[in-house]
Amino acid sequence: MPSAEETSVHEDRPRALPARPDGPDVRPTRRDRIAAAGSELIGGPAGRWAARGDDNWFTPVRVVVLVTIGVFALGMVQKLPCYNWAWFRGTSSQYTHACYSDIPHLFVGRGFSEGLIPYFDRLPGDMEYLEYPVLTGVFMQFAAWIGGIAGGSGQQQQQMYWMINAGLLMICAAVIAVCVARTHRRRPWDGLLVALAPAFALTATINWDLLAVALTAAAMLMWSRGRVLAFGILIGLATAAKLYPVLLLGPLLVLCWRAGKWREFATAMLGAAAAWLAVNLPVMLLAPEGWKKFYTFSQERQIDFGSFWLIITQRTGEPIDVEKVNTYATLLMILACAGIALLILRAPRRPRFAQVAFLVVAAFILTNKVYSPQYVLWLIPLAALARPRWRDFLVWQACEVMYYLGIWMYLAYTTSPKHQGLPPEGYQVAIALHLLGTLYLCAVIVRDILMPERDGVRQDGSDDPAGGVLDGASDVFVLGPAAHPPRHAAHAVEGPRVEWGTRAGSGPGAGPQPSA
Repeated sequence: MPSAEETSVHEDRPRALPARPDGPDVRPTRRDRIAAAGSELIGGPAGRWAARGDDNWFTPVRVVVLVTIGVFALGMVQKLPCYNWAWFRGTSSQYTHACYSDIPHLFVGRGFSEGLIPYFDRLPGDMEYLEYPVLTGVFMQFAAWIGGIAGGSGQQQQQMYWMINAGLLMICAAVIAVCVARTHRRRPWDGLLVALAPAFALTATINWDLLAVALTAAAMLMWSRGRVLAFGILIGLATAAKLYPVLLLGPLLVLCWRAGKWREFATAMLGAAAAWLAVNLPVMLLAPEGWKKFYTFSQERQIDFGSFWLIITQRTGEPIDVEKVNTYATLLMILACAGIALLILRAPRRPRFAQVAFLVVAAFILTNKVYSPQYVLWLIPLAALARPRWRDFLVWQACEVMYYLGIWMYLAYTTSPKHQGLPPEGYQVAIALHLLGTLYLCAVIVRDILMPERDGVRQDGSDDPAGGVLDGASDVFVLGPAAHPPRHAAHAVEGPRVEWGTRAGSGPGAGPQPSA
């Protein structure tokens, strides 16, 4: 028998959460009414004796990838009116057909058609240098080099440039689908949320955002496997392509603080900084004026489409100084991040990484002074991991599709001589729908965090399947109600039932224990 002193030592030692439940893949058609109803189009939910993925070439990941490619191709077809003529004949027609893309226009407008090198060669006109992060600039230049081999007229070169970029972005889309399908080991079918997202197909080839989204999705996959250095490197590369991925490090810091995983977070941070510097430092040293254009442009940019700031200025008729907007937007973002940090530390169970990652990126989108329609791509993979419920996902997607149509109809109204399209009042409604849809998804995710028994991912007793080193880790620092929470029980749908108790070391029986 151990001595009383030995017993006390063992009781004070942090205890890990139960191991992640093993078992067959979670089939959404058995849990989600919307998924079950939608499956009737292909014969209904899989039966009890349906062939498992290991015995069939059509594994869940392969199906998700094939669906992603198919839907992406449909999005390309939707751009055909612009590809054939609307990009090259005035401005209004590309808006009335809702098929606008930056790609062919910037091929000419940013000097790629003339062989200018991004960041190094000065551009004619007001935009002196390319206003994109370095890795995106490399992606754009790579596509231009491939297109330069084919030659052709000006219009043919623009068409070729868009087509090459669309092919490269399709590869990015496939990578995103694979990563989302594999991040939660037992939930590969959640990748269909990405594959079938209508806003994904509509906005995928507007700009180059899918490069950063693919790198971020790959980073999330690496973190879920406990490969923290690979996660950091991929986040650093993603930040070199678009600024938003660096936001994920904020909630991850607080999660690691709560779980005491300082070494792992430091490793991820070092990997991210090294990768970002490896991409940026050569351009920063050799072409400093061109390199900093992205950052100065972001600061100097006026209030633009899609933001609630635009609603304010249009409704009041009073412009807001850009410096004030930058200050207000930064303060709102800081307040939102502080709220997310408190939520992480006070929640009865440590939130899942995907949940707080979605919240922090959504906060940035909601408070920013511009919302381009392709920014929805940043959130789609995170939404599929944070809240894999078809009803809520489709409600949000419906709002985003309405915004997608609204911005093009508004631009058609402002550019056509007869003002055919959506007037400012209608566009303000479209912006409000986008804001409300995003806030709605944020609200249900916060509810899942505060009431973890309602989190569909945790209903089989899992902790955080995408949490990597955080999955099953004990808490070492919490605040408020989390220090003495009630015993939350996850209502089992399949797999073991788990009850979650107080934080480790808070008294006898500290740490979560499996129920009988």
